[in-house]
Amino acid sequence: MWRETIEDLKDPHLVARIQQFFGVDITHEKSSPSPPQTDDQSRIIEKNGTVHENGKRIVHASEESLDPAEKSPIERRIPVNNYFWYYLFLFGTELGDEVFYCSFIPFWFWNIDGAVGRRIILVWSIVMTVGQALKDILCWPRPACPPAVRLQSKWSQEYGMPSTHAMVGVAIPFGIILFTMNRYVYSICSAVVVAVLWCSLICLSRLYLGMHTVLDIFAGLGLAGMMMIPLVPIVDFTDHYLVTNETALFVLFVISVATIIYYPTSDRWTPTRGDTAMVVSVTTGVHLAALINFKTGAMQPVLVPPPYSIIWPTWTMLGCTILRTVLGFCCVLATKAITKFLGYTTICAILRVNSKDLMNSENSHENKDKVLVDLFCKYISCFMIGFNTVYLLPNVFTIMGIERPTFYTEM
Repeated sequence: MWRETIEDLKDPHLVARIQQFFGVDITHEKSSPSPPQTDDQSRIIEKNGTVHENGKRIVHASEESLDPAEKSPIERRIPVNNYFWYYLFLFGTELGDEVFYCSFIPFWFWNIDGAVGRRIILVWSIVMTVGQALKDILCWPRPACPPAVRLQSKWSQEYGMPSTHAMVGVAIPFGIILFTMNRYVYSICSAVVVAVLWCSLICLSRLYLGMHTVLDIFAGLGLAGMMMIPLVPIVDFTDHYLVTNETALFVLFVISVATIIYYPTSDRWTPTRGDTAMVVSVTTGVHLAALINFKTGAMQPVLVPPPYSIIWPTWTMLGCTILRTVLGFCCVLATKAITKFLGYTTICAILRVNSKDLMNSENSHENKDKVLVDLFCKYISCFMIGFNTVYLLPNVFTIMGIERPTFYTEM
C-alpha cells in the first residue's frame, strides 16, 4: 500500500494534471517553425521569451527528450491560458530564490528585528544545507517531461528530492512565528494563516512550473517540519553564545568551510554546492558582524524584557525605513559586484591561472579550477553581504541619523 502511494505521488502525470488545472495547455508535439507573420497577426515578444499572439500568451519551455541519443532538449511553445496563476506562481517560486534572500534578510535586519533575524538565518542555513546535500545523495530526477512540462529551467540541473523550496517555505515563515510569538504581542492566528498561504504558494508554484513531483514537496515539508522541532530551541539557546563568544563563532566558521569542502558529490555537476556556499557564508558573515557589535560595546542588552507591543510607523519612521532600504540595497549590489571581481582576481592570481580564460572556458563544470574559483567568490561575496548588512550599513545609518533605535539592543 505504501509503495503504491509513493509511486502515485512520484507520478509525473499527476504533475501534468495539476498544471492543466491551473491553465497550462499541455501538448506533446515538437514545435514547428513559426509561421510567417501576417498583417492581421499580432506578435509581441517580451524580454523573458514570452510571446503574445492574437491575445494568447505563449511561454517557451524546455522538455526533456524521450530519445536518449538526442542530447539537446526539445523546445516547445506552451500556451498559458491563465495570466493570474502564471504571474502568481512566478512570484511564489521567487520566495525561495537568491534574489528573495538578498532582499528579505537585509530588510528584516534594518527595519524589523535583528535578534529574530539571526535565529531565522541559522535555521534557514541548516535546513537548506541538509536539503541540498540530500538532493545530491539521493539523486532523484525531477518530473519526466513529457508528460509534465518544464516551464522553468533555472534549477533544472539540480535533482528533485527533497524540494528545498518547500523546506524554506516551512523554515522561514513558521520560524518567524516561533521566534516572535513570545517576543511581540500580535495575533498568532493571523500569522499562522499568512505562513500557511506563504508555504502553500511556494509549494504549488514548484508543481505548476513542473520542477517537482508531489512526493518531492511532501518530503520537503515533512523533513523541514521534523528538523524545526529540535532546531528552534537549540538555535534560540546558542544565538547568545555566537554573538558573545569568539570560540563559538570560530566553530561556526570552521563548520561553514568544512560543509563546502566535504559537500557530497553526485554523478554529475549540480548548482547545489554553490547554493550551500551562499547560505553558510551569509550566516557566518552576519554572526561575525553581531560579535563585533557586541565586543565594541555598540550592542547592549535591552533593559525592558519582552514581550513588546508592535509600534506602527509614523511618517518620519516610514521615510527612514525607505531611505535605509534603498541605500542598503544599493550597497548590497555594490558589495556583491566588487567582492566578486576582487575575489575572482585574487584566487586566479593565487592559482596562477588567467581569469579571462577561466571565465570563458568550455565545460566549466568539469574544470576544477573554475569550480574552486566560483565557490570562493560565492563564499566571499555572500559573507561580505551578511557582514555589511549587520555591521557596516547600520553604522552608516547611525551617522546619517536614519538608524532604527532598537537595532543595537536586540540580543
